Amino acid sequence: MKHLIKKASLEDLDETAELFNLYRIFYRQESNLERGKAFIKERLLNNESDIFLAIYEGKAVGFTQLYKLFHYTKLEKQWLLSDLFVHPDYRGKGLSIALIDRSKQWCEETGACGLMLETEKTNDVGNQLYPRCDFEYDGLHNYYHWWK
Repeated sequence: MKHLIKKASLEDLDETAELFNLYRIFYRQESNLERGKAFIKERLLNNESDIFLAIYEGKAVGFTQLYKLFHYTKLEKQWLLSDLFVHPDYRGKGLSIALIDRSKQWCEETGACGLMLETEKTNDVGNQLYPRCDFEYDGLHNYYHWWK
């Protein structure tokens, strides 16, 4: 087997932070490895997110980060698939799909009703990937943000 998906722990902090920094750069943020590392460390220490790493030939090359939410109509826990990233050098190897499949399995393991996610309209790769992984596009809702 060339790849495996594993749940990240504090022992994986450096590798996870490096991938998280690249992910943020992908979304046009300035590189800030130390701040990103502190952010990931806090999420892990406080059990505020669950992170899965894609390990390819012994190296962490991708990740997904899930946050717990609750669905108001299903009256059940659900997971926000907040972040999904595979290093550009390792794309096209099925790692994103493996990370999504592991996230779906996590729903089963934790008694959650499902996953939700949002991505930019310009994310052509993601907008093709998610329907292939059985996500349904929700064109009925508007998403708004408020930032202080």
